[in-house]
Amino acid sequence: MKKESNPLPFDSFMNPGVGRYAKTYKESLETPDKFFEEAGFLLDWYSKWDKVLDKSKEPYYRWYVNGKLNLSYNALDRHSSGSRRNKAAFIWVNEKGDEKIVTYNGLYNRVNSFSRALLDMGIRKGDRIAIYLPMIIEEPVAMLAAARIGAVFTVIFSGFGAEAIAERVNDCGAKMIITADGGYRRGKFIPLKETVDRAIELTTTVETVIVVKHTNHETNMVEGRDYWYHDLLEVKNYVEPERMDSNDPLFILYTSGTTGKPKGVVHGTGGYGVWVTNTLKWAFDPKENDRWWCAADIGWITGHSYIVFAPLILGLTSILYEGSFDYPSPDQMWKIISYYEVDILYTSPTAIRALMKYGDEYPRSHDLSSLRVLGTVGEPINPAAWQWYYERIGSSQCPIVDTYWQTETGGFVVSPALGIGYGPLKPGSATLPLPGIDPVIMNSDGKEAKAGEKGLLYLKRPWPGLMLELNNADEKYRTMYFGNAKKYYFTGDYAIKDKDGFYWLLGRADEVLKISGHRIGTIEVEDALLSTGVIAEAGVFGKPHQIKGESIVSFVVLKSGVNLDSSVEAIKNKVRDNFGPLLIPDEIHIVGSLPKTRSGKIMRRIMKAVYQNQVPGDISTLESGASLEEIKESIEKFRKELKTVDLAHS
Repeated sequence: MKKESNPLPFDSFMNPGVGRYAKTYKESLETPDKFFEEAGFLLDWYSKWDKVLDKSKEPYYRWYVNGKLNLSYNALDRHSSGSRRNKAAFIWVNEKGDEKIVTYNGLYNRVNSFSRALLDMGIRKGDRIAIYLPMIIEEPVAMLAAARIGAVFTVIFSGFGAEAIAERVNDCGAKMIITADGGYRRGKFIPLKETVDRAIELTTTVETVIVVKHTNHETNMVEGRDYWYHDLLEVKNYVEPERMDSNDPLFILYTSGTTGKPKGVVHGTGGYGVWVTNTLKWAFDPKENDRWWCAADIGWITGHSYIVFAPLILGLTSILYEGSFDYPSPDQMWKIISYYEVDILYTSPTAIRALMKYGDEYPRSHDLSSLRVLGTVGEPINPAAWQWYYERIGSSQCPIVDTYWQTETGGFVVSPALGIGYGPLKPGSATLPLPGIDPVIMNSDGKEAKAGEKGLLYLKRPWPGLMLELNNADEKYRTMYFGNAKKYYFTGDYAIKDKDGFYWLLGRADEVLKISGHRIGTIEVEDALLSTGVIAEAGVFGKPHQIKGESIVSFVVLKSGVNLDSSVEAIKNKVRDNFGPLLIPDEIHIVGSLPKTRSGKIMRRIMKAVYQNQVPGDISTLESGASLEEIKESIEKFRKELKTVDLAHS
C-alpha cells in the first residue's frame, strides 16, 4: 500500500484555504443546476439554454439543452478585437530552436482563412474530418476551423501507423485527412504523408487530403485528391461561426484499452467547453499574463482540452512544442522554461521521472524562477518523483497540481484547486474532487470502501465534461461505463480515500496483480521501486507462479551514476525495508530505457508480450523501439543465468 504523506501547507499561495473550497464544493452538489448555470457563463452564447441538465435518457446526459454557441468564436473572436488582439496565443518552438509567435488576431485570421478553404472543398456541418499533424500551429488551426463550420474532427496522434489511421478513419467515416509532408522527432524525419497514403488504401470514405508543407521533403501528391495547404489560403476571409447546439458533437477522440479496438469517445460542444474552461481556472488559477505550457501532445485529450480549447477561451499564452523533452540535450525542457519565462508547467510523471535520471545538474544550470505552479497528468505520480519535482524544479515554492481525469471525462475530475482556495497537498495524492464530482470507492463486496481500503473508483453523478457517447458503440458505452446496478460512471481505476478524504489513484483495474491472495496495483510496486532512490523509471507486470498465483517481473532504469554491481539485491533489500516482502519483484531487469508512447505512458502490455515471447502488436506509438531490444537481451541473459544455476544444482 502507498505510504501516506503528511500534508504540505501552501497558505501563502491559496488564501483563504480549505474553507472556500469546501463552500464551493458543497454548493456544486447541493444546488447543481444553479452552480453550473453560473459556470456556463464563463463562455459566450448566442442563445441561452432551456435546461442546465437533462437526465431523461440516462446514461446519455445532456447539458445546457438547446443552448447555442461556437467554441471557435469563444477561443478567437471575442479576443481578436479587444485588449488581447496583439497578445501571443501560441509561442511555437521545436527541437532545433525554430520559433513562431502567433497572436490572437493572427490565429483568428488563419482560422477564418482555413474555414473558408474547408467550405470551398465541400466540408459542411456534421461532416467528419481527420487531422494527422505534428505539433505545429496548423494543428490547432485545423481543429478551430472545423469547430467554426461545425465539422466533427478526429485528431489522430502523429505517432500512429497506417493501419491505426485507417481504423479510426473508417469508424468515423472521415471525408478528409489534413496532414503534413512530415515532421521531426529526436532529429529524425517522420514521413507523415507517406503514412497517410498507405492508410488511404485501407479506407473507403476519404475524398480529399490537405498537406501542410512543414519539412520541404519531396512529397507524392495525387492529382485531384491532394492539395497543398498554403495554396488554399487567402490572406483574410471572414467565415461566420456556425451556431452549434450545446449537444452537437465537437470531436471524436479514439482511446485504446489494453485489448480490443480503440473506442471513439464523442465530446459535445457546450458541456465540454464549459467544463474544460472552468476546470483550468479552478485547478491552476492562471493569470492574464501567464505563459502556460501544457507539455503534452495535441493528439491526446490533454492537448485538446488544455493546449487548444481551455487556454484559448481564457485568453492565455501557450507554449506549443514540437519535439522530445530531452533532445538535443537532457536540459531541453529547462532551457525552454528559462528562455520563455514559463509560469505554469503541466507535464506527465513519466517525463519527470525520465528527466530525473539525468540528475540535478541540468535543472540547476537554468533559471527556473519564473515558475509559479507545477502540474502533472496522465498517471499517478509516485511520491519520490513528486518530491523531486517540487524541490528541484519548483525550488520548494510551487504547489503541484496533480490532476486525475480521462479521455472520457473531458477534463480534470480530481485535483488540487488553487483557483477556489484549496490548501494542503500530499505528495502522490490527486487530493480532492473538483466541484460537481461525487466519487465513491467500492470494495470487492460492492459496498463503499472504508478509509484506507482499496477499491474501484466510481463517479456518482454526471458533470458537463462527460462524453456524449461512444461512436458506433451504444451497447459498449452502457455496459463498459454504466454497467453497475446504481448506474454510476465506472472509471476503471483502483483508488484509496484516506482518513482526511484525499484520493490516491492506484492504476487501472486491469493492471492489478494477485500475489498470495493480495490484490496489488502495478503502480504500488513501481512506487516502491522508485522510492529506493536509485531508480529513475520502473515498469512491472505479473507472471504465473505455482504457489503465489502471480509473481512480479520488473524492468527498471537506474539513475545516472548508480553502480550496476549488486544493484538488484540492494533494490530488493530497500523495497523489503520500506514496504515489506510482498512488493519485492521476483525479477529485476536493469535496462537503459523502457518502452513508452510519445505521450509518456509506459507500455507494460508490450513489456509483458516480449517477456512471454508473444507478438507485441502495434508498436507505432512507441517513442523508440530500442528499448524492446534491450528488454529482449535482458530476458535472454536472465534465462541463461537461470539455466546455469539449475545445472549447477542438478
